Amino acid sequence: MNTATIFLMFGQGDKGGGGGFQFVFLGLMILVFWMFMIRPQAKKAKLQKNFLQNLQRGDKVVTIAGIHGTVNKVNDDGTTMMLEINPGSYIKIERSAISMEWTSNINKPVATTAK
Repeated sequence: MNTATIFLMFGQGDKGGGGGFQFVFLGLMILVFWMFMIRPQAKKAKLQKNFLQNLQRGDKVVTIAGIHGTVNKVNDDGTTMMLEINPGSYIKIERSAISMEWTSNINKPVATTAK
Protein backbone atom coordinates (compact mmCIF):
# COMPACT_ATOMS: atom_id res chain seq x y z
CA MET A 1 0.00 0.00 0.00
CA ASN A 2 1.28 3.41 -0.85
CA THR A 3 0.53 6.67 0.99
CA ALA A 4 -2.19 7.78 -1.44
CA THR A 5 -4.11 4.52 -0.93
CA ILE A 6 -3.93 4.93 2.85
CA PHE A 7 -5.29 8.48 2.64
CA LEU A 8 -8.11 7.39 0.33
CA MET A 9 -9.08 4.53 2.64
CA PHE A 10 -8.85 6.68 5.78
CA GLY A 11 -12.20 8.42 5.42
CA GLN A 12 -14.21 5.52 4.00
CA GLY A 13 -16.15 4.25 6.97
CA ASP A 14 -19.83 4.00 7.65
CA LYS A 15 -20.34 7.65 6.72
CA GLY A 16 -18.67 7.37 3.32
CA GLY A 17 -16.62 10.51 4.22
CA GLY A 18 -13.41 11.55 2.53
CA GLY A 19 -11.84 12.93 5.69
CA GLY A 20 -8.37 11.87 4.58
CA PHE A 21 -8.62 14.10 1.55
CA GLN A 22 -9.66 17.00 3.77
CA PHE A 23 -6.53 16.56 5.89
CA VAL A 24 -4.33 16.48 2.79
CA PHE A 25 -6.07 19.56 1.37
CA LEU A 26 -5.67 21.39 4.70
CA GLY A 27 -1.97 20.50 4.78
CA LEU A 28 -1.50 21.76 1.24
CA MET A 29 -3.26 25.02 2.09
CA ILE A 30 -0.99 25.56 5.07
CA LEU A 31 2.08 24.80 2.94
CA VAL A 32 1.03 27.28 0.23
CA PHE A 33 0.24 29.93 2.84
CA TRP A 34 3.67 29.45 4.40
CA MET A 35 5.47 29.57 1.03
CA PHE A 36 3.79 32.72 -0.25
CA MET A 37 3.14 34.73 2.92
CA ILE A 38 5.31 33.82 5.89
CA ARG A 39 8.62 32.86 4.25
CA PRO A 40 9.01 36.04 2.13
CA GLN A 41 8.21 38.25 5.11
CA ALA A 42 10.77 36.43 7.26
CA LYS A 43 13.42 36.85 4.54
CA LYS A 44 12.66 40.56 4.23
CA ALA A 45 12.84 41.03 8.01
CA LYS A 46 16.23 39.28 8.08
CA LEU A 47 17.55 41.50 5.27
CA GLN A 48 16.28 44.62 7.06
CA LYS A 49 17.96 43.57 10.30
CA ASN A 50 21.30 42.92 8.56
CA PHE A 51 21.02 46.23 6.67
CA LEU A 52 20.47 48.21 9.88
CA GLN A 53 23.29 46.42 11.73
CA ASN A 54 25.78 47.14 8.94
CA LEU A 55 25.19 50.90 8.78
CA GLN A 56 28.37 52.84 9.41
CA ARG A 57 29.74 56.34 9.21
CA GLY A 58 29.57 57.90 5.75
CA ASP A 59 26.64 55.84 4.46
CA LYS A 60 24.02 57.86 2.59
CA VAL A 61 20.56 56.97 3.90
CA VAL A 62 16.90 57.96 3.65
CA THR A 63 14.57 57.76 6.65
CA ILE A 64 11.02 56.46 6.53
CA ALA A 65 9.95 60.12 6.80
CA GLY A 66 11.89 60.94 3.61
CA ILE A 67 14.82 62.78 5.20
CA HIS A 68 18.04 62.32 3.21
CA GLY A 69 21.35 62.44 5.01
CA THR A 70 24.68 60.86 5.78
CA VAL A 71 25.42 58.78 8.87
CA ASN A 72 27.83 60.81 10.99
CA LYS A 73 27.99 58.71 14.14
CA VAL A 74 26.46 55.48 15.41
CA ASN A 75 25.82 56.06 19.10
CA ASP A 76 27.05 53.68 21.79
CA ASP A 77 23.53 52.58 22.75
CA GLY A 78 23.29 50.85 19.35
CA THR A 79 19.75 51.99 18.64
CA THR A 80 20.34 55.63 17.67
CA MET A 81 22.63 57.48 15.30
CA MET A 82 23.51 61.02 14.32
CA LEU A 83 22.49 61.91 10.78
CA GLU A 84 23.99 64.89 8.97
CA ILE A 85 21.27 66.42 6.82
CA ASN A 86 23.20 69.57 5.79
CA PRO A 87 26.82 70.47 6.43
CA GLY A 88 26.90 71.19 10.16
CA SER A 89 23.23 70.20 10.78
CA TYR A 90 22.75 66.96 12.70
CA ILE A 91 19.70 65.11 13.96
CA LYS A 92 19.52 62.13 16.27
CA ILE A 93 17.34 59.34 14.88
CA GLU A 94 16.46 55.76 15.71
CA ARG A 95 18.24 53.14 13.67
CA SER A 96 14.89 51.54 12.85
CA ALA A 97 13.78 54.78 11.13
CA ILE A 98 16.07 54.10 8.16
CA SER A 99 14.27 52.82 5.05
CA MET A 100 16.12 49.98 3.36
CA GLU A 101 14.20 50.33 0.08
CA TRP A 102 14.64 54.09 -0.30
CA THR A 103 18.27 53.94 0.79
CA SER A 104 19.06 51.27 -1.79
CA ASN A 105 17.35 53.37 -4.47
CA ILE A 106 19.54 56.43 -3.84
CA ASN A 107 22.70 54.33 -3.71
CA LYS A 108 22.10 52.62 -7.07
CA PRO A 109 24.50 53.61 -9.82
CA VAL A 110 22.81 55.92 -12.29
CA ALA A 111 22.37 54.24 -15.67
CA THR A 112 23.35 56.42 -18.61
CA THR A 113 20.98 56.54 -21.52
CA ALA A 114 22.38 56.19 -25.02
CA LYS A 115 21.32 58.91 -27.46
